[in-house]
Amino acid sequence: MTTVLVIGASRGIGLEFARQYAAAGARVIATARDTAGLERLRALGAQALRLDLAQPASVSGLAWQLDGEKIDIALYVAGVYAHGDAKAPPTQEQFDRTLHANVLGAMQVIPQVAPLVEAAAGRFAFMGSGMGQIGAVSSSHGWTYRVSKAALNMAVATAQLDYPGAILVALCPGWVRTELGGPDAPLSVEQSVNAMRATIAALTPAHKGQFLRHDGSPYPSW
Repeated sequence: MTTVLVIGASRGIGLEFARQYAAAGARVIATARDTAGLERLRALGAQALRLDLAQPASVSGLAWQLDGEKIDIALYVAGVYAHGDAKAPPTQEQFDRTLHANVLGAMQVIPQVAPLVEAAAGRFAFMGSGMGQIGAVSSSHGWTYRVSKAALNMAVATAQLDYPGAILVALCPGWVRTELGGPDAPLSVEQSVNAMRATIAALTPAHKGQFLRHDGSPYPSW
């Protein structure tokens, strides 16, 4: 049985990943930071773990909660969006919150989770964003978020070198009708996650460290 770990699964894309993988017969381990999120995951049949990426003690305890596991597919979905553009600096609170969730959180869990993915010769996908692509910047809108997602791409690409037995990728879900994407986005959560699951299933060693769209097509390397 395939074992799937979803980090940041209390709602939106993360919750849909947990739902679809559980419906497909996978064993799903998923994290949420509050009781309501944990209950939603248990209702899907997932093994729910409490994890608050803003709390170092909680993050450091993840390895203990996963002790002995082999993870076929790991997903880092947790993240936050920050409004604003380059006409005004971000506040320290806004910057710290965004970079912590989108970059530091991923960097903290990689040493704990990537060895478990390697043990299964598995795949570890991180939710990126086309807004983090440096080669095609259309505006400074959401610039703190853009910076965080560009940094995540580098974290994934560099971490890949230390975990050659796994396939690590950054994966953009597309423009999705979530709280972040808004009601006019062309993709439903279900469509986006279904496409990403197909992309993850089709990953090969040639994709290691890459930044991919939800349909599996690559972004330029920079």
